[in-house]
Amino acid sequence: MSTLIKGNIRPFGLRDKIGYAFGDFGNDFMFYLASSFLMVFYTKIMGISGGIVAALFLIARIVDAFSDVTVGVVVDKAKQHPKGKYRVFILRIALPVTIVSFLMYQTFTINSPMIVRIVYMYVTYILWGILYSCINIPYGTMASVISPEAKDRTSLSTFRSIGSTMGQMVVTALVPLIVYTSDANGNQVIRGGQHSQIFAVVAGIFSICSIICYAICYKLTRERVASDNHKGGGIGSVFRMIKFAVSSRAMIGLLLGALSLLMAFLYLQQMANYVYPDYFRSASMLSGVMSIGPLITLFVCAPLAIPLGNKFGHKALALAGAALIAVPMYIAFVIRTKNVWIFSVLFIIAYAGIGLFNTIVWAMVVDVIDDIEVTKGMREDATCYSIYSFARKLGQAVAGWFAGVSLTWINYKPGANSVQSKATLSGLYTYSTLLPALFATLLFVFIAFVYPLGHKRVMKNVETLKQKKAANVEA
Repeated sequence: MSTLIKGNIRPFGLRDKIGYAFGDFGNDFMFYLASSFLMVFYTKIMGISGGIVAALFLIARIVDAFSDVTVGVVVDKAKQHPKGKYRVFILRIALPVTIVSFLMYQTFTINSPMIVRIVYMYVTYILWGILYSCINIPYGTMASVISPEAKDRTSLSTFRSIGSTMGQMVVTALVPLIVYTSDANGNQVIRGGQHSQIFAVVAGIFSICSIICYAICYKLTRERVASDNHKGGGIGSVFRMIKFAVSSRAMIGLLLGALSLLMAFLYLQQMANYVYPDYFRSASMLSGVMSIGPLITLFVCAPLAIPLGNKFGHKALALAGAALIAVPMYIAFVIRTKNVWIFSVLFIIAYAGIGLFNTIVWAMVVDVIDDIEVTKGMREDATCYSIYSFARKLGQAVAGWFAGVSLTWINYKPGANSVQSKATLSGLYTYSTLLPALFATLLFVFIAFVYPLGHKRVMKNVETLKQKKAANVEA
């Protein structure tokens, strides 16, 4: 059971929202660099085949998924710290995770045997994923303890989306312009060729930016709700926490939705880094759409999320987002356009759907946590969040695996200066449009028919918990 923290803590306000936004801003300097360009680095700079990279992404994300649940249980069982139960984890892990992120993009093994390159790739990437869990799980869980009010949590979810979108926009818009150049025939190739250090420089700058953002997040946020410490029970209590979470229909619906969303989102994003430079021969257009998509999230989806969420509920907005992803990608698949402008319009609409869903999904996580407390009498904020993150990591695993094996299936040639065949480019277009559309369709189905938390039920749960917390304070 959670209770309000007593003491001289300033009221919830804009400082908390801005601070929370900076947390995901810091996360996504690393996350989007890895999710969008790490495969490009491995295949085009390090010369590792797409199939081998696909296996890494699948294995690493499964390891991360289990580490998420472990970290969530550890955090839930941690003692309440004077500076906050969750904030302190951000400060402790910020430096290690950013250092390992920087190390992933080093090329000192490039002339070594392939096995050495692969081992270094596995060690650094898996270690980064585990450390990322150690900072992302406490950060995500903070939303449920910064304020007990549903409207405040919706605003935190919105500001988190703003922070994420800013990080995404900086990374996905600038990196293509920095790393790509044109050869004599107009093909898009990596600047500096096979021995380019451009990725290492970019990764170093982004790691510094992440540390600054984490420090701002820690400085500006405050925790106002205290959860009970879970001291006893050993391994049995761990399984009990997880059992309670996954026995919730709301949690199951959200897990399936998260899995589908990440498969649609990250596969679309991964393949964009190949379809634009290779199929459309335009890295500059890739930079353009990766700028416009996040801007729509920032200036259209985010401002509308709070009023629409308060009026129609988070579930309704999630369904609208899923439809906006699926429909334009089906259209792109059917028309098979060679016009980069038509494709980009459809791509941006789909990206707006992703932005709409991501703007409110973190509030949906808290809705599920509240529902479990109301229906089961048990609140495990970090455990529930980590189980949700588990599903997201599986989605990342499947998306990364699909992206890698798709390149293998279409006989994509690795290397900084490689030029692809017409058959390869045709297959690239097919996979880049059809698979995201199918994944988004699954997202719509799971949220519509499995996830049960409509607007009325969410508001009823909030009111029930407010009455319980008020009673605890009076006692």
